[in-house]
Amino acid sequence: MQNGNWLASAAVASMFIFPMVSEVVGQIIPVEIRSEDGAYRLWRGEQPYGIRGVGGQTRLAAIRKAGGNSIRTWSPDGLEKLLEEAQRHELTVCVGLWLGHQRHGFDYQNEAAVRKQYEECLQTVQAFKDHPAVLLWAIGNEMEGDGRNPAVWYAVNHIARGIKAVDPHHPTMTVVAELGENEEKPRNIQRYCPDVDIVGINSYGGIETLGERYRRSGCNKPYIVTEHGPRGPWEVSKTRWGAPLEPSSTKKADLYGSGYQKAVVEQAGLCLGSYCFLWGHKQETTATWFGMLLPDGSKLAAVDTMSKLWTGAPPPNSCPIITSILADRTDLLKPGELVTVTVLVDDPDGDVVSIEWVLREDSGIVGVGGDWQPAAAMTSTTIQADGPRAEVTVPDSGGGYRLFAYVRDDKHGAAVANIPLYVDAAPRRLPAAKATFPLVVYGDDAALTYVPSGYMGNTEAIRMTPSWQERPHTGSTCLKVEYVATDQWGGVIWQSPANDWDGEKPGGFDLTGAKALEFWARGEKGTEIVNFMFGILDGEQAYRDTAKGELKEVPLSTDWQRLRIPVEGCDLQRIKTGFGWSCAGSGEPVTFFLDDVRYVEE
Repeated sequence: MQNGNWLASAAVASMFIFPMVSEVVGQIIPVEIRSEDGAYRLWRGEQPYGIRGVGGQTRLAAIRKAGGNSIRTWSPDGLEKLLEEAQRHELTVCVGLWLGHQRHGFDYQNEAAVRKQYEECLQTVQAFKDHPAVLLWAIGNEMEGDGRNPAVWYAVNHIARGIKAVDPHHPTMTVVAELGENEEKPRNIQRYCPDVDIVGINSYGGIETLGERYRRSGCNKPYIVTEHGPRGPWEVSKTRWGAPLEPSSTKKADLYGSGYQKAVVEQAGLCLGSYCFLWGHKQETTATWFGMLLPDGSKLAAVDTMSKLWTGAPPPNSCPIITSILADRTDLLKPGELVTVTVLVDDPDGDVVSIEWVLREDSGIVGVGGDWQPAAAMTSTTIQADGPRAEVTVPDSGGGYRLFAYVRDDKHGAAVANIPLYVDAAPRRLPAAKATFPLVVYGDDAALTYVPSGYMGNTEAIRMTPSWQERPHTGSTCLKVEYVATDQWGGVIWQSPANDWDGEKPGGFDLTGAKALEFWARGEKGTEIVNFMFGILDGEQAYRDTAKGELKEVPLSTDWQRLRIPVEGCDLQRIKTGFGWSCAGSGEPVTFFLDDVRYVEE
């Protein structure tokens, strides 16, 4: 990161620094895109509005304090409460309308499923369109795959057109994962989506050339950088054993800043602003790869960098700086040996810093599309630490590890770096994440635990769609399941991680303490016969299910009924396939509904 002035001119600076959120409360604030002399600008009320945003919905006061003015969500879950809180903190909300992903089994050729998705999106818009904190509607997130399926874009445009019919006061946007080969995605949005006003682009390693590539695509819509931050684990160098090399939080801050400069500031007139990823923390390859905050709320250098770019002023107190992290050896380590690791640290304000050393088993997962990943387990190995120097006793179990150095000052600032290590010994199976109960497999506002990725049998005949309009058992949605063939059979298994049929990847949950897998089901006609199960990986796989259970040929009625598969007394140390259903063709299509699928302690 350079310390010089990154803002191209005073005019550009005024666009991204000075406009504030309107103080109007309790009434709609119109948002529109205006084009003047070939340059696009977003206007909110009667003020130009450059987006200074983050993805996330926690610690909103800190966003405002840093100079941010907007947050982005990926779905409407909990939206009513969030809009009220955002309004209190003078923030706007880019409201995400989640669309089904083809890689998760959603079929954009299924007219009924697409129609239901449309109706659910429009219900959200109808419910919240007049709230003053709403900025725009983001239709989907990375649901496009390679971007070549016109059916996806037709569905997106249908939703955008429907939104405009009920809400003329807020722009529409659809969000893609980068631009794709030969900038095909923006070209197809231009071709198939006339009712989409803005292209949202999630860009990491390619962000510095994003503006140039977007202009080359010929799309004449403005864009927003809807996710940006460090290079992803799929975009960096790796160790001999395949572990991605994670930059320190200090180096990541440089990438936040340089990406913003290149794709936002230097593209003023085409780019309307950005949302940094992520305001918070998450497990994605490591516990620290994406995130501007630590779990305790301590800010990392990315916050300082973006705050300076947003406000034009340095933060009152800067985060510690990590210059490097070095080990005397990292590869082919033997159990019981000592490894010495040193981290070089500075603090720009001269604050006293503390250093915490943590050794974690490496997850070995480089995920796709931000799918949920289990947290990497901490080890109990001995670490003798003396400030910036640590001596680590090599664990007995072979495989990959990461040693993390967490550096904190006394002003809620922090820095973090890690170094991968490899132990040359027989590997130990990584333990499953310990579950807290109830562990929800499917239900409203549920964290993603198991993924419905295991399609079986006649997969082309399977449709699964969350629905607002089918008498949910509780909450606002239930899952509509259709097997549209009249013969053969089909089914879906919820997996952790997704698509791991061979049991070669760590994951699953330790469900010890659960008494039952409980769920609610009903049929459309009351004549449906369905099988329900869990634990189908029961062979010699490295990461297999330690228990299984099944309810065979369950007759469903048109009323909701509670079903339970008892698990008390089972070995629940690792359940990789947490739930599933199957049914056979019986001469006519089968439609049934599921809700509140969870493991419970009672």
